[in-house]
This record gives sequence, C-alpha cells and structure tokens, in this order.
Amino acid sequence: MKQQRNTRQRQLVLDTVRARFDHPSADQIYLDVRALNNKISRGTVYRNLNVLVQQGEVLQVKLAHTDRYEGHLYKHYHLVCQKCGAVCDVPLPYRSEMDELTAQKTGYTIHGHRTVFEGLCPECQQTRQQQSEIDSVDH
Repeated sequence: MKQQRNTRQRQLVLDTVRARFDHPSADQIYLDVRALNNKISRGTVYRNLNVLVQQGEVLQVKLAHTDRYEGHLYKHYHLVCQKCGAVCDVPLPYRSEMDELTAQKTGYTIHGHRTVFEGLCPECQQTRQQQSEIDSVDH
C-alpha cells in the first residue's frame, strides 16, 4: 500500500472520531469536523476516514443501514438498537477462544471476529412500555 502522508485534515478527522464514544456515522463526523473547519469538504472527510480505517487508526463498524466509526481499537462487541439506531460497546470480554476454535474447525487463519447484538435499548423499551400503557387506557 502506498505510504499516506498525515495531513492536518486527516488528524482533525482522527481527533474527532477519538473524541466521541457513540460510534458516529461518517455524516456525523463530517458535521463535527465542519464545525471546527468550515473549509473541509464532505469528500475530504470520507476519504480520510477510509484511509484511517486502512491504516488501522479507526475501526469501521459495518451495520445494515450505515457504517459507524470508532477510535477505540481493542477487540470488543457492539449492541445496536433496532428502533433508534444507537450503537454502544458490549461490556463483556472478547472471546479469543472462538477465533482458535474456528481456525481449528475450518483451517482458516483467523485474525478476529465481529459480533453485533441487536435489540431495543433501555430508552426505547421505556418508550414502548409507555406507549403500550397509553394505548391500553385509550381502549
């Protein structure tokens, strides 16, 4: 791979991703970067995100509707709310024995695995419960 020089724009994108803990989308990162530098283009932010992912400086969390990014590079799992789209880290340790077992069973060289749990976040559960209570009163 061609050596990429570290530009001010790339550093700004990296700092922005690392400052957030909510797994922002590329558009959210663009808006944050744009607030700091109104001359930076959407294309520049997207290009630099791709370079940072390729360089291993940023993780890309691939989801069904949009990719999310994070600057925390340790191996871990994610939770996604199927209603509001919130993404957060799972507070459980990474299971490296799954990598070893998969390698033994398949003959692949395993570098890691990604797991995304899907469900409803506590806030959406509460909203759903409140809506159910309102609906039961109305009938």
